Amino acid sequence: MTRKERFQFCIDYFEENYPVAETELVYDDPYELLVAVILSAQCTDKRVNMTTPAIFQKYPTIKKLSEAGFDELFPYIKSISYPNNKTKHLIAMAKMVEEDFGGKIPMAVDELIKLPGVGRKTANVVTSVIDKQPNMAVDTHVFRVATRIGLTLNAKTPLATEKQLLQFIPTEFVHKAHHWLILHGRYICVARNPKCDECGLKPVCKYYNKVVKNSEK
Repeated sequence: MTRKERFQFCIDYFEENYPVAETELVYDDPYELLVAVILSAQCTDKRVNMTTPAIFQKYPTIKKLSEAGFDELFPYIKSISYPNNKTKHLIAMAKMVEEDFGGKIPMAVDELIKLPGVGRKTANVVTSVIDKQPNMAVDTHVFRVATRIGLTLNAKTPLATEKQLLQFIPTEFVHKAHHWLILHGRYICVARNPKCDECGLKPVCKYYNKVVKNSEK
């Protein structure tokens, strides 16, 4: 099987079984999504969704957040991983959006990554979710799933994974493909003891056919 055929099988499977694939973060606008994604780094979406309602009630706009003090914002974030850094990043991010972007969240990856606390993955998530731009965000789930299935070959970094995935995923599917892979990794292709018995990608999965089937013999 060629890589192109493997990609096509996966796309067809996800299109049929998960035609609507969306982020599990709860948000109402670009500002709220950006805050949520920054908070979600090395933290579960479930925990973020428990935390953000109080933040958005206290700071309903980017301007309000830009005026927050560290000691004022920190209590809202202390249950999240790395609360000190994320508190600083959120305030600095909001100030830069106000000062450099007229209070509007930019929708270009190159502009977003200038903001404190925003890396390439975060920028790709925001632009693909809000604007359906063909940007592939690579987190630990996407990295693991793409490697196991065989969608990527010897990709050692998230950027290498992103570039390989973009070579084979048609542009119109890219904004959904991130969610397909992340949700598959979150619920089926988990880090430990992947649920291969429940997986519809077994026919094309390198990990299943090389590791799991051999161990069953």
